[in-house]
Amino acid sequence: MASLSSSPWLHLLLLLVAKGGTFAAAGGSGNPTAGFQKVQLADGDFQVQSPYNVPESQRFQYRNGVRTFWVHRNDKPFNTVTHTNPRSEVKLRGHDYSSGVWQFEGYGYVPSGTSGVSVMQIHNEEGAAHSTVLMLHVYDGVLRFYSGAAIEPDIYDRWFRLNVMHDVGASTVAVYVDGERKFSTSVTPSESYYFKFGVYMQHHDQSSCMESRWTNVTLYTKH
Repeated sequence: MASLSSSPWLHLLLLLVAKGGTFAAAGGSGNPTAGFQKVQLADGDFQVQSPYNVPESQRFQYRNGVRTFWVHRNDKPFNTVTHTNPRSEVKLRGHDYSSGVWQFEGYGYVPSGTSGVSVMQIHNEEGAAHSTVLMLHVYDGVLRFYSGAAIEPDIYDRWFRLNVMHDVGASTVAVYVDGERKFSTSVTPSESYYFKFGVYMQHHDQSSCMESRWTNVTLYTKH
């Protein structure tokens, strides 16, 4: 058993405590949610999507406030109509948006070995020309914007605080890790958007099993 000082749960506790202050204890540069209003989320807003051919409990677990998602490379899609890759994800339903500035916050954990997977995304409305304006992929321990720019070089085996900010009017997104702004870019606008998180297999460098864990997922907004 790992010592308390090296426990990922201790790291999570330190992140949660640091959030209440200036966040300097976690090495960050401030609180990205300052000035935002918290959105109240109900349990029913967390809609799980998992492979249709196995029980949800074999690809998703919610215990002690932590949502754990995993899929295997040869799993089926989440329904019999779509031809998309395997996933075990939550769609935050009932909170689609089309204006203002919105922000996703969650504390995530990606175990070593997980690769070729999206762990968080901003999805466009159904039927849009492009499915997403942002996806955060993990390849060999690096968190990336899609398969491109590296956002965080060492994401494995630790709890991290993730904040993703979407300014609809400016058509920009920004990604913060542990309170520090790591990436921003302009995006192609769409009609409306919603957030997803979990694991969604991508098209290259996939591991045989892909997993992520999430806790304290919250949405914020300001207009």
